Amino acid sequence: MKQARAPAPPPMQISVKIYAPSKNGTELVNATVTLNDCFAVRGIQIKEGKNGPFVSMPSRLVKGEYKDYCFPCTKEFKQQFDHTILEAYHQALSQKDGLQASKASAQKEAPKAGPAMMM
Repeated sequence: MKQARAPAPPPMQISVKIYAPSKNGTELVNATVTLNDCFAVRGIQIKEGKNGPFVSMPSRLVKGEYKDYCFPCTKEFKQQFDHTILEAYHQALSQKDGLQASKASAQKEAPKAGPAMMM
């Protein structure tokens, strides 16, 4: 008798919130990731590496070595996870740059107050 196959799991929905970092150094931003609107992971960092920004999972120091305490279990999901987070980071950067550019443009276009004339 054949055993019934379990249905394939639905695709993973990953939503990312980017936050300004609380420290200096190689840390660029902090992120919180929510998986399928059911499970959240806080404390993810995007750090600057020699090959550009990379995702750093929450970790703790164990016997002189940092160990991640939550992480993607497969290579494929790690690639999807990291890609989604880095994409959200780049989008946040471009929004920030656009906001700064529009503020600078508005300041340049604002009429300068000159001396008031009274009659």
